[in-house]
Amino acid sequence: MERESHLKRAARRMTKQKKTILEILRSTTSHPTADWIYAEARKVLPDISLGTVYRNLHVLKEDGEIMELNYGSTYSRYDGNPQNHYHFVCVNCGAVRDVDMPVLPELEKRAEEVGAGEVFYHRLEFYGLCPHCRKEKRM
Repeated sequence: MERESHLKRAARRMTKQKKTILEILRSTTSHPTADWIYAEARKVLPDISLGTVYRNLHVLKEDGEIMELNYGSTYSRYDGNPQNHYHFVCVNCGAVRDVDMPVLPELEKRAEEVGAGEVFYHRLEFYGLCPHCRKEKRM
């Protein structure tokens, strides 16, 4: 029991690896994959391993410091903004962008009213063509 408690505390320390990963995520709005984060982290910490990146992403997510976005693909994307907000996913290029609009808590109330159950929060993604792909399609 004591060993488990020590391991949990150790997982919560702000190591240089965890700090670097968090700084990388908070410096971009591109919602990167773990592989991209790994490549960026190696520029700062050349000896960091991909496993260390994945472990730290998991801990940061569990601690509420970041969001993990999984859109049914074989890999997740990560968001340095842990506050609930909406996303737009381009069905052509796969880009993920934040949607600058307020979260609508009335959706949670409405879901409860139609019998979904007790709603704690919601996530919402919009799907379509990003401005770049939309422009390319017109050409």
